[in-house]
Amino acid sequence: MLDPDLAHVRTMWDEDGASRHLGIELVEVSMVDGLGRARTRMAVTDTMVNGHRIMHGGYIFTFADSTFALACNAGGELTVAAGCDIDFIRSAALGDVLLAKGIERARYGRNGITDVTVTRESDGALIAHFRGRSRALKPRPSA
Repeated sequence: MLDPDLAHVRTMWDEDGASRHLGIELVEVSMVDGLGRARTRMAVTDTMVNGHRIMHGGYIFTFADSTFALACNAGGELTVAAGCDIDFIRSAALGDVLLAKGIERARYGRNGITDVTVTRESDGALIAHFRGRSRALKPRPSA
């Protein structure tokens, strides 16, 4: 689902080769009370599993980061990550399908805070919690 007023997010997503390469699906992006929200979905494939036969944490991070980008860019300003943290709660395995839900918690000046939870679709188990700090960039002057 995509609100027509959020076409800029669809354009950003369509140009995101990294997320597309990982098979991350955009489920929903919206604005609620002036703050961005996003939901995404991704299946764990054999190329995402590490030597312990569990999903590599870097892929979980990338999945959460892509969802963070959708949520914090929903407001229309070009916004990038200024920093982030992730807590891995439990592992994911080959064949699992993961869901991520990003909720922008606050926007202040050019800064923002967005929380992303990553869960397993089959049982709702919490896989990871990610907190991103964003920074809206100043518009570039036209040439």
